[in-house]
Formats: sequence, C-alpha cells, structure tokens
Amino acid sequence: MLQFSTAGESHGEALVAMLSGLPAGVPVDSAFLARELWRRQQGFGRGGRMRIETDTAHILSGVRHGKTIGSPIAMTIANRDWKNWEEILPVEEGDPSRHKAVASPRPGHADLAGALKYNFADARYILERASARESTARVAAGAIAKMLLRSLGIEVLSHVVRVGAVELQRPYQWDEIVASTAREAVLLNCIDPEVEQQMKGEVDKALRTGDTVGGVFEVVAHGVPAGIGSHVTWEGRLDGLLAQAVMSLQAVKAVEIGRGVTAAESMGSTVHDAIHYATEEEAAAAHTRFTRESNNAGGIEGGISNGQDVTVRGYLKPISTLRRPLASVNFDTREPVKAAYERSDVCVVPAAGVAAEAMVAITLARLALEKFGGDSLVETQRNLNGYLEQIRKF
Repeated sequence: MLQFSTAGESHGEALVAMLSGLPAGVPVDSAFLARELWRRQQGFGRGGRMRIETDTAHILSGVRHGKTIGSPIAMTIANRDWKNWEEILPVEEGDPSRHKAVASPRPGHADLAGALKYNFADARYILERASARESTARVAAGAIAKMLLRSLGIEVLSHVVRVGAVELQRPYQWDEIVASTAREAVLLNCIDPEVEQQMKGEVDKALRTGDTVGGVFEVVAHGVPAGIGSHVTWEGRLDGLLAQAVMSLQAVKAVEIGRGVTAAESMGSTVHDAIHYATEEEAAAAHTRFTRESNNAGGIEGGISNGQDVTVRGYLKPISTLRRPLASVNFDTREPVKAAYERSDVCVVPAAGVAAEAMVAITLARLALEKFGGDSLVETQRNLNGYLEQIRKF
C-alpha cells in the first residue's frame, strides 16, 4: 500500500516527506519536483515568508539513477528562515528568555484548541506544526505520486474558480487548465484573464483593509479510467477518500465533488449525467465507448470513477492571522486583548490548489496501485493495459 507522512515545523530546521509503496522504475524528474514546490509559493497576496524561502527537495533515499527503486522515499525541504529561529526554538532546553510565546490565540486557528489539548502555556508549539508551511512536504510527496500517475496516463492539475465574491462562471476545457498551469508568472491561477483581474481586486481590497480573503479552487484529474475506488465498503469510496484528503489541508472548510452543491438544489433530471454509447471512431481516444454529455457527478458514481475527469473543489476560509487582529484573551492574565499577529498571507487560494493536487494525486496513486498492483512500473503498466483492454471491449 502507498503510504506517506510528513514531519517538521514552520520555523524548524527542515520539513520531511516520507513516501513508501511505490513500484520500482518510476522516472523521477527533479525539475518537475522543483516546479511543483515553486508553484505552491506563487500567487498574488502571498506574505513575506515567500520572499525568504526558495523551496528545494533533497531526496535522501528511494531514488537512484533517476528512478524509484521500490524502497521508501525520504525527502527534506530546508527552512531558510531557521537561522532566525535557531536560538528561539532549539532542540535542547536553550535559553527560556529567548522563547517567542504566542500569548493570545488567534480565532480560526488551531492555537487555543491545541494549547488546551496539549497543555501548553502558549500557542507557539501548536502554531509551528498547524501552519500551512507543512503542506510543502505534501507537495513534494504529491509530485512523486504525480510521476507515477503520469506513467499510467493520468494528470492532476488545479485552477482557481473563486476569490472572495468573484467567481468564474463559464465552462472550461482541460487545455485551458494546462495552459494556466504552464505560465511562468502566477497571479491567481484563474483560466480567464478578465475574471482573474477581478479576483485581484478582491485581494487588493483585503490588503488595504488589513484583512484576508478566501476562495474556491478546483482540482481536476484527467485520464482516470473507470473503476478506481469501490462501492463495496464505506472506507473504499473514492469520493469519501478524496474529500478527506482535501479537507485535511489547512484552512479548507468544505469539499465538493463535481457539482454537488448545485445538485442539492436541483431536480434529478437536470443533474444526472445521461449515458450514451459511441462508435469506435467517436471514442477512439477514450477508455470506453460509454460517453456522457455532462460531468455533474465529477467523474465519480457510487464511490467509483466512471471514466470522466475527476473534479474536486476545496472551499478555503480566509487566513486566520489578520493585520487587524480580532478579539482574544491573554493566556497568562485571562484579560481581553487582540489576537497575536504572525507574519502572514492575505490570499493563498492558488497555493492551496497546488497542495490539494498533491493530496488528490497521492489518493489516486494509492488506489491505482491497490487495483493494478506491481512491484515494478512495467508490471503495473501491464496490469493496467490488460484492464483497459477489458473495459474497452465491454
């Protein structure tokens, strides 16, 4: 089984990503890995931390001569800001007078709940691990998972569909998402330049007022064959697994599969995706000859991929750290104060989309390996090709 984990704190020495269960022989593209980490750092409204860090993954194990070797992959991403925190957050006891306490918890953050849970006198240690900086390690692991999926004909990308009150309302094509992701300068990763400028206006407004702004990103998995996931057990359902994976990201407060929100207020006749059977020529590039006129289900029916693009939307709340802090309480005195302020972003919707791509890729890679197996990529591809031949003839 494909498994991954992360370790590290926001201002610690490094982040760590561990990924095990990949077959041997998967090509590892270091330039692609670096670009994925770069993409997570981009977007209008990012804070000062992005000017400090240039994230680079250092692969310690599991990859040799440009390919996976079947053993666990371990990676580190150094925190360049560590030099400013080495004496503030030492591993040893250190000098207590250097400790930089977070004395008043921030509403919307893990500060208070975590301090209560772990019996900390302030929220510093909670902040350090709860920070979205942790998602850097997820993106590194997700990049490796994407390399496996690419070898199986599957691509995973994201785009931004809403920032604040501004929303992309027109239909889109996969090629538009590919083109947006390929840009060398990332504004807000919206496929429509005019709408993107309106979104920028929402971020500008938050910047001027000392506020933050959230939004919605959409992850699209292209080329997923029918049959990934299962209806047989509740924990095997693809939609449930994707929802949990994306919801686990910092600041994501809701997840939508396909047009699930719209479906809740619609009639069934307008929601469900009618099924047709195409000619051999019409379906030449598809996995099966069964086709749809729409994809309101988001490529998943009954917990199983149905052969269409898998689409997952994440609804991101505004960042909890505000330059104009909300009311809070001092941990020591219990007196009312303003919440603590840490260096922060104003808008992170594009970056959250990249992190969500990683979580979707890891989830799909795990389920693909569970279905097709294989200790080597050659074996996995052979099993996949046999399955594709089977459903093509169905």
